[in-house]
Order: sequence, then C-alpha cells, then structure tokens
Amino acid sequence: MVQMLRLQFVRVSLLASKSSTTLPLNLTPISTQLPRTTRLRSQMASYSTSSHSSKLLFRQLFEKESSTYTYLLADVSHPIKPAVLIDPVDRTVDRDLSLIHELGLKLIYAMNTHVHADHVTGTGLIKSKVPDVKSVISKASGATADLYVEPGDKVSFGDLFLEVRATPGHTLGCVTYVTGDASDQPQPRMAFTGDALLIRGCGRTDFQGGSSEQLYKSVHSQIFTLPKDTFIYPAHDYKGFTVSTVEEEMKYNPRLTKNEETFKNIMANLNLSYPKMIDVAVPANLVCGIQSKAI
Repeated sequence: MVQMLRLQFVRVSLLASKSSTTLPLNLTPISTQLPRTTRLRSQMASYSTSSHSSKLLFRQLFEKESSTYTYLLADVSHPIKPAVLIDPVDRTVDRDLSLIHELGLKLIYAMNTHVHADHVTGTGLIKSKVPDVKSVISKASGATADLYVEPGDKVSFGDLFLEVRATPGHTLGCVTYVTGDASDQPQPRMAFTGDALLIRGCGRTDFQGGSSEQLYKSVHSQIFTLPKDTFIYPAHDYKGFTVSTVEEEMKYNPRLTKNEETFKNIMANLNLSYPKMIDVAVPANLVCGIQSKAI
C-alpha cells in the first residue's frame, strides 16, 4: 500500500509494508544546544555534539565491536520532544533507550541507512521494547520495515525533518539522511551517510549488489553537491574520527578525490577479507534485526 504524506506543501511518499502506518504530522521536538565537536569515548559510547540549533538535540553514540555510530536527533522545542535514532545496534539498544528516557524524549522512528553486514540492527529489539516506534529503511533495500522511504521523501520529527537521498553503491539500498535546508532547520546541515561515505574513505563495493561505479556517482552527485560546510556523520569509523565536512572530503578523501576510473581500480584491488558477521547480520537485518525470523 502506498501512503502519501503532505508536509508544508511538499509531497512526501512513504511506501509502507503490510503492517505500516502513515507518518504522523505533528511529532514532538527536542532541542538542546551542543558544544563544538567534542569526543568522549568509552567502552559504552561516543558522544559528539555540535552547536546547530536551539531546537535540535543531537548525540553521536558508539558501538565498539563493529565500530558503528548510532545517531540520536530530537526536536526539543516541541511539546513531546520527538526523536529519531539512525543505525541502532542490537548490542546497545538498552543504552540508547536509557539515554532517550533520561533526556525525556519520545522515540518515534528507528531508521537504517542500509542493510548492514557487520552488525545486527537494533530496530527489531527497539520495537519489542517500545511498540509505538516505527522502523524505517529504503524501499530499494528489500528489507522488512514499517515505513519505506524513497529519494526526495522527508521524515519529520516535530518541526525538524530529514531529507532522503539515494546513495547506492556500497549496497543497492543505501540512502543518506540529510537535515533540512529551510531557514528554520539546523545549520550547517548534517548528512548521515551510512557506509557510502566514510571519513577519508568509503564503504566496500564487493557484496550486496555493490558497485564502485555507482558509489562514485552517488557520492559526487548526492553528497558532494551539498553545501561545503555540511557535516558528514558516517555509520563507522576505525581511526578515531567522529565528524568531517563535505569540503574536507572533497579535498582529502584518498579515494573519492580521484577520477572515476582510478577510484574503480582502487576499489577492485582492496583485497578485503570476507565480513565475519555478514552471514548472521544480513539475514537478520532483512527482517528488521529479528533473528528468530531470519532464514
């Protein structure tokens, strides 16, 4: 069933699974001011906060086994302080939900940038603990979720929203979530790039329908065309970085600053090992991280 949502005279289509519902029009926002990028890394989490908007509460959380970043955003200016969680990990669901409770937020969406191969998503577990939460993933991913997004869709939480941009190449269904460009949205903008664009790197392209040609085009057309001061927040980092910008990656990314043919040659000769979690993670993540349903 295709369900339509109209937000501020902008057409938004969200194709839902059989059990899906439409996106609420008035969700509650969360807002807090965040100091300049700061890194606080422990065994449990990494928080990176930046001064973006009096409406926006933002936390960057870290899962050490898969080096995965999970992102919490909320509109704190809204009465119910609605929140979204991007790329949650099953191992850290209790931590994330505890933080959300402490901050007085209402989690409405648990979102994935793609079907991950290196960890099991926390969306299914979150839904079992907070039944009102809706899982979100791209329609192109082929995965199960309550709500499917497509390029150009806007996912609203309170008075804030995330724009959906298709960035396939690491997998067929990769998307990047970008904060809004309107005057009442946080500035500079923030791009949650999943595995498409990493800090000084990018995701591999040798499985799950990956394509180095497609990834190159995705990054250059959908991410590098954003304002240069847009913050880049990837799904992973293995070197201790927390955030970059479009301008930095356009200048210093050792792969994506090359021409397309050189990039494709680099990606074809990475000689990476087989992902150790892929045979567990991908089947589970295709069914929202509910391992008992994985084939």
